[in-house]
Amino acid sequence: MAKSETDFGVGYPIAIGPGLIDSVHAHLLDVPRSFRIALITDSTVGDLYADRVRAGLGRESDLITIAPGESSKTRETWATITDQLTDRGFGRDSILLAFGGGVIGDLTGFVAGTYMRGIQFVQIPTTLLAMVDASIGGKTGVDTPGGKNLVGVFHRPSTVIIDPQVLGTLPLNHLRSGFAEVIKHGVIADRDYFTEVAESVGRLVAPESRSSEGLTSLIARSVQIKAEVVASDERESGRRRILNFGHTIGHAVEAASNYSLLHGEAVAVGMALESRLAERAGIAEKGTAKRLEDVLTIAGLPRLVPDGISADDVMRLMQSDKKNRAGRIEFALPAGIGKMFEADGRWSVPVDVALIREVLHEKN
Repeated sequence: MAKSETDFGVGYPIAIGPGLIDSVHAHLLDVPRSFRIALITDSTVGDLYADRVRAGLGRESDLITIAPGESSKTRETWATITDQLTDRGFGRDSILLAFGGGVIGDLTGFVAGTYMRGIQFVQIPTTLLAMVDASIGGKTGVDTPGGKNLVGVFHRPSTVIIDPQVLGTLPLNHLRSGFAEVIKHGVIADRDYFTEVAESVGRLVAPESRSSEGLTSLIARSVQIKAEVVASDERESGRRRILNFGHTIGHAVEAASNYSLLHGEAVAVGMALESRLAERAGIAEKGTAKRLEDVLTIAGLPRLVPDGISADDVMRLMQSDKKNRAGRIEFALPAGIGKMFEADGRWSVPVDVALIREVLHEKN
């Protein structure tokens, strides 16, 4: 697939194509030469690709490296990075490059959104999950002991640069994790796309398919779906809530695992159980949950709460979910594959606590 660039209606350009990390400068042409640039990454991604990105910038840049993993997505890391920027003399005419997975993107975006009341940043995602989800939409934030992403701001990136070739070094479990969001996009918005993903996911997780045109095409369609939803409701006051499918239970399961589960693995569990909730609440067509769970299985993703995680812990964490209203746990639920439930302009609904507990305890 040739390089493509469009804003997909979100108000900033999104470039998708192989080899783009070697020519980041081409997507920063509107940035004045006086700007300071900091490349923020983790040690794993930095060791692999940071030199290539910095060489392709065609100008000097600072490198800030943090430890990999969700455990770095904290207020403490935010403070460390902002202190480094201050110590190095970064001003309001600076730009940050978020080069990594969703943790780096969310954290760097939060730093950019709050440093000197807001500076520019660029998303350069290196995981499938970040490419199709976290890098698009302007949500930034950090985790707290109370749950995921409870502290953050909406802050748009100046541009998003997606290079599928970097997926060649992505561990298999992280690639599978990314397919959870790809599958989700089919469920929430496009039945035909869901079918396409179902037919190809088993093949595309193979090592030789990491940089294939087929995978690049799926990435582009997922980006388009995410961008279209975001463009219709940037601040999540309405339809954007459909992107939360799988995340109410998923975020709680992820936190309850002390982040030993990858985000996509937890979202897969959330989607499977929330689709069961939708059927039992009379919202989803019969068979919706099975169709979804069959594809999750092909992708090598989990469907049930792992042993060792209690339903009580998951319920407690869901109670602090920022999507809740009036103390009730709310869910974005499918009406079927390719269509989300909507009633009177609302795209999320409360579900009886007893029904939630029922699906959390299921073992098959």
